[in-house]
Amino acid sequence: MDIVSASWATWRQPYLWWLQLLRKIMHLWVKTTVLPQPLTDLHIDPKIPVCYVLENHALSSLLILEQVCRQHNLPSPLQPLPLEQQQLLRSHGSLSRFRGIIIRHKELRRSSRMLTALVTGNLVSEHADVQIVPVTVLVGRAPDQEVSLTKVLFSENWDVGGRIRRFFSLIINGRATMVQLAEPILLSELRSEGLDAQRTLRKLTRILRSHFRNTRAAAIGPDRSHRRTLIDSIVARDVVQQAIASYAQKYEVELEQAENEALTYAREIAANYSYTMIRASELALRWFWNRIYRGIDVHHFREFQDIASSHEIIYVPCHRSHIDYLLLSFILYERGFVPPHIAAGINLNLPILGSFLRRGGAFFLRRSFRNQVLYTTVFNEYVSALLAKGVHIEYFIEGTRSRTGRLLPPKVGMLAMTIRAYLQNPERPVMFQPVHIGYEALVEGKSYDHELRGSGKRKESWRDLIIGVIGILRKNYGQVNVSFGEPILLTQMLEKHHEDWNEAPLEQQMKQQWLNPVIDDTAWNIMANINAATHVNPVNLLAICLLATRQNALDEQDLRQLLAVYQRLLPQLPYGERISMTTKTPDEIIAYGIELGIIELREHSLGNIIKVHKSQRVLISYFRNNLAHLIAVPSLIASCFLHTQKVSISRLHQICRLVYPLLRRELFLPWPESQLEKIIDHHLLIFRRLGLLRKIDREHIYQRASGGSKEAWLLRLIAHALLQTLERIYITFAVLGKNGSGKLNRVDLEKLCQQSAERLSILHQFEAPEFSDRTLFKQLIDQMLEMGLLQRNDENRFVFGDQLDQLNTDAKLILSKEIRHSILQLAPNKQLLEALAAGALTAATPESGPAGDDQAANSGTHKEVNTVDD
Repeated sequence: MDIVSASWATWRQPYLWWLQLLRKIMHLWVKTTVLPQPLTDLHIDPKIPVCYVLENHALSSLLILEQVCRQHNLPSPLQPLPLEQQQLLRSHGSLSRFRGIIIRHKELRRSSRMLTALVTGNLVSEHADVQIVPVTVLVGRAPDQEVSLTKVLFSENWDVGGRIRRFFSLIINGRATMVQLAEPILLSELRSEGLDAQRTLRKLTRILRSHFRNTRAAAIGPDRSHRRTLIDSIVARDVVQQAIASYAQKYEVELEQAENEALTYAREIAANYSYTMIRASELALRWFWNRIYRGIDVHHFREFQDIASSHEIIYVPCHRSHIDYLLLSFILYERGFVPPHIAAGINLNLPILGSFLRRGGAFFLRRSFRNQVLYTTVFNEYVSALLAKGVHIEYFIEGTRSRTGRLLPPKVGMLAMTIRAYLQNPERPVMFQPVHIGYEALVEGKSYDHELRGSGKRKESWRDLIIGVIGILRKNYGQVNVSFGEPILLTQMLEKHHEDWNEAPLEQQMKQQWLNPVIDDTAWNIMANINAATHVNPVNLLAICLLATRQNALDEQDLRQLLAVYQRLLPQLPYGERISMTTKTPDEIIAYGIELGIIELREHSLGNIIKVHKSQRVLISYFRNNLAHLIAVPSLIASCFLHTQKVSISRLHQICRLVYPLLRRELFLPWPESQLEKIIDHHLLIFRRLGLLRKIDREHIYQRASGGSKEAWLLRLIAHALLQTLERIYITFAVLGKNGSGKLNRVDLEKLCQQSAERLSILHQFEAPEFSDRTLFKQLIDQMLEMGLLQRNDENRFVFGDQLDQLNTDAKLILSKEIRHSILQLAPNKQLLEALAAGALTAATPESGPAGDDQAANSGTHKEVNTVDD
């Protein structure tokens, strides 16, 4: 249709009738998903003329747009565009047109005729205006409820298809059509910049092309080069060629052989992204999720969506299950975002499976890069190439799946590569998007149970995969909650540590002392922001309540009361607005837990008993630990009232100042130590609101209710939520104290602490293999080293001073006499154990009870910790 031709106006009405007939016929089948929702977010002014602009002219796209406008009461693209100087015969245009019936060729032109007429034709006065609305139509991209792999062949991509392909695409994928409208561009705003008409037209065209490219890339992924071409370009880079030469010299091989080795590494690493595979996977995963889950809830996605389009996105979710990366990719794809490239362990590169994963965006990395300079160089350049191409990336900063439910210490290797790659090419700003994934049941639950009990991790195999999938399909795993945390902008982190970071030469940037603190600080913020996006589900609440009791059981009415207290307590914590919680009532939570098989009800004449199901006694601690960071400070404060009724505010501050740094590093708590007193006071205010503590103002003292009261009992159960963590800290202090300063190296300390924890759990009859998990003791020792509580001497043994004395003294207020004496008695002495193992001591050696152990611990000439005794 011409724009202003008078001759065409004669035939315009019959032509419009013909288009309306085609539209009605086509939409007997075609169904659209319209973005954004709601369309009122676009703020299209009905009083100002609207001109729609498509990326490529296609009659089907125009008719789809016409249908959308009719459904949402928007101006029609087929109606005339009323202007002051002249009325144009249509209200739509396109940046590109293609000629040819079978073989399609792009028409050579610099800009749209419609835009040219609007901008340079003097049709719009300075006082009038036109809204230019970009419209993207993608056939075969919107979420589809129907499962058919045939549709994948005709889904949307970057290639320019002909009329025949578009016809079959509408037939096959018409019910999966996505239409995305953008905020209008006001012609008056462009003119107000003072450019002449031609420069204004060129600027508008550039804006629209950039918009269409970004929208298409967000929906179906960037236009990627062939994998082989990418691999060849990486190996040809100067830095890789230098590494190849060094490799050849070091191993005394020919350059050609060294280059082939680099090519082998690149092929081992590189993904082979296929949109067809993504589409097929989406169909399969939709069926899979419906089979094993009751639903997938996504939180705070809109906040992420608002900022995502202007940044290169690095997704950094917590790692709880192999389901994580499938789930996140599915959620992103379903909401109009291209699934990212995912860093996967080389252990998943199984025959056949590895090829499927590569086509889904997985690129593989080895567990260790140590002493592999050429491999490291190739991998670094591959990551740099992905970022330079605008490819979104996902990796798990913990490095492996958490077997305990807590976040693991971050492995910063991939993070460092990302930051260095950005410094090499800082064109598009990078943002790290933390994601919290919360499950109500784990598909790997049995394997985690076995590993925590001491069994080694089994190597992945096809046999285990097939058996595992069959077993998974037989069960239901409840609800999944995926929550998008506060993003971390890399430029802000760089400016925080070095304002002039982008002014130094690249070679100097890579070696600057401020770069490592940037990496560590970014890693810390990622972990803290994952925690700050936690969703509290019913299983979390049941776990934290029932595991606070000795037998993992509570009276049904008492459990209701404790659940209600937590539902009031947790939303008041100063964690930010992204913490969310189940809306179920305590009664509904209990019924839901019974339905999932997490808990069981035992009827009794004096009142029903709710207890953890025997099959869940070990694994349920995983779901309690999901909330460890939320309950840490409330539980620490409550612990101070376990063995005394009154505690002064200054004493509370003192105890928390000593213990909080250890908790902060283990659980990635967000508050710096400088804010601790303010945070403690805020928590005390919450306890007052809940009626669990009261303040005696004149004495600056907090007081709990008297023993035997319901309030004192609830406070005790809150305290017990963190009790095992505090016991693990005290075990470490006791082992150090019994052996003395300068006597234990790291291996010895970890081993003795683990043995003590294992024995304590057996003697006190609680099933919690993670209590004696060696990884947790490793983390605790690292934290003590960072804080300066421990140092290493020349023999690489741990030395310490008087600071541990105060920590042991404070344990008297928090831990019961029974537990403290048990730990002191069980804490092993390395020299004594070595002597027993060597046969130096015989059965005739006098027995020693708790007092004897204390005496042994305090003998010798070396400096020791003064342990507390009553």
